[in-house]
Amino acid sequence: MFQFAAPGRALAAWLLGAACLLPLQVSAERAPSAVGLNTFGRLPEDFEAHFFDVPLAVRVELDQRYLGDAMVVLSRDNRVQLLAFTDTEQSKEPSTLRQLWQQRLADGRVLGDCLQNCPDGLQAIHYSLANSQLSLLTSNAEKLDQDALYHRLPEQSGAGLLLRNQLNLVNDGNQTTGRLGLLGQGNLHNWTTLADARVDRSATEQGDVRYRMHQLYAESLHDEHFFRLGYISVGAQGLVRQPTLLGRRPDSTLGLMLGSSDSLLVDSGQASAVPVYVTPNRPGIVEIYRNGSLINSQPVQPGLQALDTRVLPGGIYDVELRLLEDGLETSRSEVSIYKPSRWQNMDNRWRYNLYLGQQVELLSNWNDPREPSPAFGALSNYLVHPAAILGLSVQQVDADLQLGTSLDWDVHERFKFYASLNRTQGMGNSGDLQVTHTYPSGSLLLTHNQSWLEPRENARDDTSQRQVRSRTALSVNHRVTSRSSATLRLEHSAGSASGLGADLSWAFNGTLRGHRSSVRLSLFDRPGTRSSAGARSRGVNLAMSMNLEREGRQLGVDVGSRASREGGNDPYASLWYRRNVDLGPVHSLGGSATLDSYGTSLAANGRFHSQALQGDAYAQSSSFNNNLSAGLNLESTLALGAGKLAIGGHNLPFEAGLIIDVESDLPGMKLRANDGQGLSAVLRPGRNIVPVTAFKSGHVRFDFDAKDVPPAQIQPLAVDYHLNRGGVGYHSLKVMRTVTVFGRLLDGQGQPLHGAHVVNDAGRTVAEVDGYFSVEMSESRPTLEIRHGAAGNCLLTLTPANFDREDDVLIVGDQRCVPSMG
Repeated sequence: MFQFAAPGRALAAWLLGAACLLPLQVSAERAPSAVGLNTFGRLPEDFEAHFFDVPLAVRVELDQRYLGDAMVVLSRDNRVQLLAFTDTEQSKEPSTLRQLWQQRLADGRVLGDCLQNCPDGLQAIHYSLANSQLSLLTSNAEKLDQDALYHRLPEQSGAGLLLRNQLNLVNDGNQTTGRLGLLGQGNLHNWTTLADARVDRSATEQGDVRYRMHQLYAESLHDEHFFRLGYISVGAQGLVRQPTLLGRRPDSTLGLMLGSSDSLLVDSGQASAVPVYVTPNRPGIVEIYRNGSLINSQPVQPGLQALDTRVLPGGIYDVELRLLEDGLETSRSEVSIYKPSRWQNMDNRWRYNLYLGQQVELLSNWNDPREPSPAFGALSNYLVHPAAILGLSVQQVDADLQLGTSLDWDVHERFKFYASLNRTQGMGNSGDLQVTHTYPSGSLLLTHNQSWLEPRENARDDTSQRQVRSRTALSVNHRVTSRSSATLRLEHSAGSASGLGADLSWAFNGTLRGHRSSVRLSLFDRPGTRSSAGARSRGVNLAMSMNLEREGRQLGVDVGSRASREGGNDPYASLWYRRNVDLGPVHSLGGSATLDSYGTSLAANGRFHSQALQGDAYAQSSSFNNNLSAGLNLESTLALGAGKLAIGGHNLPFEAGLIIDVESDLPGMKLRANDGQGLSAVLRPGRNIVPVTAFKSGHVRFDFDAKDVPPAQIQPLAVDYHLNRGGVGYHSLKVMRTVTVFGRLLDGQGQPLHGAHVVNDAGRTVAEVDGYFSVEMSESRPTLEIRHGAAGNCLLTLTPANFDREDDVLIVGDQRCVPSMG
């Protein structure tokens, strides 16, 4: 865009030699905060024309970190304006940071100390003529990231509301049941409010419509703690696995709850709980290997010193250290890294939840026999060892005391152990055991749970006797080849339902006849159920699916045998087809036909997604009794904040959100919004909702969601956010089809109009000394505003059809700027 400003840096160096002849003296002890550009008013006029009000090439630094090379304009009134970055290959800073500061300096800012309207902690702006460098100084210049342990809450977090709606309906051929779920998060003065309610119609309740409020509370965060007050659904918050319990779980409680929280904890790189030391004799390098692969290397100095383990991956694993001195290996050792991913703050070994209140039913018509009763509990985790977490819980539920303890132990990188024991007053005891082993070609999982139920008095069934119930399962998954794997699962249960079940399967994923395909063969033998009249269910299944084309067409077939409803053998075959479509909000359609010993059954399904909602619908018939059943699932999110209201169809875990209005002259245009922390959304013209991360300040960047980027411009390219959980902000975007205008500006006497500001909806620039300029212009509004102090201001209308055009470049030649009279 600024091809005429390439000599700017060389020119600045040449001007430096001329400036040395001037009587300018600066103290060697303390440099001024900014160069006073008006001191160059004594330069020869020819020199000034090449220095002021024309694009100059500079190096831009932020807090002594290189942002990139850019084009700027220096004016005689001590202001600097950043036009665009031209070279950023050597910068390690993210592009969003450059976009942010380009927006901050687009309209020009005064050099020197920042006294008012100082965004992002801006302290001062300095321009050095000696090396053509623009330096930005902020309040973060001398702060280390690790000094901040917790994110600061937004200083000005306005009121907001995010309401997620879910509707589920199903008809089994006889009656319709369904559920409407409402989950809302709001924000008011750094307090998060949460409401969780449900309305349903269940077949088990004679078709009555029921409603219930599950939660309605306010929450406040302070560093590593949270505090809740209101109607709370009690459960472990921010803890590692807790003991499983017998009997009823704690229900919604009117009271208060407090505990540990990592929501505000800054992820600045966790160090290993057990430091790793080396003792080289000479300066050298330590290479760190994991499973034979190099994962990091660090220079070391002679003597005892600890390695920086913050840069290593999370987890508990073994590594090999190879010490090289003078390029020769002098020692080799194995050590363990302890960075448990589920425990972010190693300095605090305790995590806890405490609650106290009254179990009551608010805003509910459920026929629940539970009587109001006091409720209290204490749930905690203790980091016994970086590889072992102890869990303890004490809870009062329905006047019964529940006690539990658990141990979560990473014995080795490939071997994990979990066990828990608990007792419920008046009901009995139970225990759980889980062992996980992973190896290079697969994994093994062994689980066992057992309960000892105390006899109940006056019971009409076998619960009058002491009962022992257990279930044991073994699962093995083994990768046979690079494209196939085998799975074996054995399960035995004892108690009210007993028996041994076995499942064996083999799966293949690869290419068949040039099409991406998958094949799965399964054998099973399971205990009987109602659907098999109590007889054991034995059978075999072969399923194959194939991607027919890149457009998302899939074809599949299933054949096999299973138990019939009478307990006999039921052979079957099924054919299904699915394809992606573009029918407005409908994105995919599918259908299937199944033939078995009872007859034929048909099924159809579809998925849809619009800016307002998303979901799926299906229908299927039964070959057994010709019964027709159907279902519908819908969900949407409503956002209210900054005086705006929006509805979106995203299935995303909204913590906070931005309402974005997109104005565009490109039909069918799609944008991709990304907050840089894992959340993204597709934007279309109109009103949209973008999910963002709560508590952390950041930027949302916008780009075209297409492989072939059209000749268009997005304004702005990035926006800032810093929101509390439940907070909602607002921004607007413009997307304009553009063309690059190339020409020369002349005044009324035909002389080059150098230093004139050329402004358009899509871009801006400054004319060179000889009047030439190059700027992006909106095709829908082909008007350039010319601003010049001496020659005055004027408007140029450049209709693209009236000029020569080469692709996206419009050559307009000489253009006279004659200010209109009145």
